[in-house]
Amino acid sequence: MHKKILPFFIVVSLFFFACKSKPSGPNMREGKWEITVKTETTGKMSFQMPPQTFTQCITKDNAIPQRVEPNQDCKITKSTISGDTVNWTVECKTSEGPVISEGTVTYKGEHFDGVVKMKHFGMDITQYMAGKWIGECK
Repeated sequence: MHKKILPFFIVVSLFFFACKSKPSGPNMREGKWEITVKTETTGKMSFQMPPQTFTQCITKDNAIPQRVEPNQDCKITKSTISGDTVNWTVECKTSEGPVISEGTVTYKGEHFDGVVKMKHFGMDITQYMAGKWIGECK
C-alpha cells in the first residue's frame, strides 16, 4: 500500500512546487528594447504624426515602456500586471493642467504591442506601440 501511495505524493508535491516556482511577471526578455510609437489624434485638430523610435532598458520590475522627456513632471500613479499584460496610469503636470494617460502593453517574449490613450486640449490622443528586444543593457 505504501509503495503505491508514495509515488503519488511525490508527483503531487512536484506539481505544487512547479506551480509555486513559476517566474513572476510578464513573459518578456529583460534588456534593451527598441520601441516604435505611432500617434493619432481625433477631436478639434485631427492629425497623425510620423512614427518615433527610441530605446529603453526594460526589466520585469520596470516593465512600462516610456520615453522620459527633460523638464517633464510625470509620475506613474497606478500599475498592474496580469499574466503577460502590464497596465498603467500616468499623470503629468503641465502649465495647462494635469494630463492623465492610461496604457497597456502585452509582452510576447522578445516582442510587445501596446496602446496609450489620453485627452489633452480637447483632443483624444492614441499612441500605438510596438517593441522588440535588441540586446543586453549596458
